[in-house]
Amino acid sequence: MISFQAIVDRVPKPDITRFIAQMLGKEHHSRVPMAEFLIDETVQRDVLVNLFQRTWTPSGGSRDQQKAYLDNYIYFWQRMGYDYVRLEVGTGLRFNSLYAQDETTTSQTRGWTDEHGGMIRTWQEFENYSWPEPSQFDLWPLEYVANHLPEGMGLIAAHAGGLFENLSWLMSYEQLCLALFDQPDLFKAVTDRLGELFLAFYQQMVGLPNLAAIFPGDDMGFRTSTLISPAMLRKYILPWQKQYADLAHQNGMPFFLHSCGQLEKIMPDLIDTVGIDGKHSYEDAITPAEVFQAKWGERIAVLGGMDVHLLSTGTKEEIRARTRRLIEVCGERGRFAVGSGNSIPSYVSAENYLVMVAEALDQPEY
Repeated sequence: MISFQAIVDRVPKPDITRFIAQMLGKEHHSRVPMAEFLIDETVQRDVLVNLFQRTWTPSGGSRDQQKAYLDNYIYFWQRMGYDYVRLEVGTGLRFNSLYAQDETTTSQTRGWTDEHGGMIRTWQEFENYSWPEPSQFDLWPLEYVANHLPEGMGLIAAHAGGLFENLSWLMSYEQLCLALFDQPDLFKAVTDRLGELFLAFYQQMVGLPNLAAIFPGDDMGFRTSTLISPAMLRKYILPWQKQYADLAHQNGMPFFLHSCGQLEKIMPDLIDTVGIDGKHSYEDAITPAEVFQAKWGERIAVLGGMDVHLLSTGTKEEIRARTRRLIEVCGERGRFAVGSGNSIPSYVSAENYLVMVAEALDQPEY
């Protein structure tokens, strides 16, 4: 790993209040803050062990092991220059999952849900499914982080996966599409059961100390379109997302949304109806972040923007130049935080990630 001593030597100065003010357009500073959605555990491990000589503790295991992991997790977000720690936890839902060895690392497998056969395809399966109860939610990891944040940092949180994502995992994407036309009553019943479950989750979560924003991920599109018609999203999905955004606003915090794919046809709905305060997830082949910002950036914040393909395959010079362009173009307009366009997966090397971070941190202080 090349030297990133400047990151090690830097004294973090997180300020979640200033970050939120910038994203809401209440303040404009020449220094562009950083934002990230997810950072793979393997990347965090490589950075902490190789750059900071920290002892690595993997997630899971006993409560003491979880505490050690979360202490490292908090430390990582702080030392990388973020104003917040983003964390999500599961709700206890079960899916038909498939697994394979992750070719980018020998330490973990990569999982996905069966797209052809979900756990709920009939009314009988709906009735027989073991739905988790809100009283069973384990918010302990969120509570631990919320109560162990360094001065100036905030917690930004959500449950794992969004409403449409969990719906497609539970029914399978193939069966979901069929149910839209063959069993719309079942489709709505599953959607509403999930919607109520997640609303209950957020109602519990908003009471956490130092919670600064609700920031779920709910991929609703692919390269050229939404995954189901915009009309169906407006009918079934967006009304629930509006309830989550309303809850955030009622509790004095913004609602950010990570959603992949081509969402142009529902962007007015996400802004005007749902009420999102910022959007994350950009792919240059769909809409580069600066193009998106030119159209929507006066109304919502633009979070991230570095194309993950470039981040994983580009040269260090290309990554550094792209980071600098995003800072200069999008940062000048305001309501922008620099980071990846999607997440930091295991196939992004720690070195490439640190190049982006180093360039982002190489700005004049506030």
